[in-house]
Amino acid sequence: MATLSTEQQVTARQWIAEGMKISDFQRRLESDFALKLTYMEARFLIDDLKVIPKDPEPPAPPVVPAAPAAPAPAAGTVEPDEVVPPEGALGGGDVQVTVDAVTRPNAMVSGRVRFSDGKGAAWLIDTYGRPGLVADEKGYRPSQPDLMAFQASLERELAKLGF
Repeated sequence: MATLSTEQQVTARQWIAEGMKISDFQRRLESDFALKLTYMEARFLIDDLKVIPKDPEPPAPPVVPAAPAAPAPAAGTVEPDEVVPPEGALGGGDVQVTVDAVTRPNAMVSGRVRFSDGKGAAWLIDTYGRPGLVADEKGYRPSQPDLMAFQASLERELAKLGF
């Protein structure tokens, strides 16, 4: 262990117990005790002092203002889970979603989608829960009704798998 007096050890333990970061602990050792240590040596000293550094406090979640209550749906309106393409619009009708038997690397789940215009894309949900969609044809963007139908179909397929 680095040469710290009993009094210095008590002080160093108190710093760590109060939540001081290791980099700050290094600086404080140097400024208060004239003891210059590398980061790793500081870690070893903390271990030798038998003190467990505190985890930093997680940041407070942002305050989200409450949304006003939505009015009751009127007769003939579409609920959010329903997918109905606009009248006379192309797309949104025949969207086919499949789930890969072998999941792509760095993904929780992955698969393929074929949109109503016959164009395809690979989809995935990564290990952080972020969705991704890569079209087979560069620059292709599916129509909004197709995207809505894809989302609804994907939710159904994932529900079957327990996601």
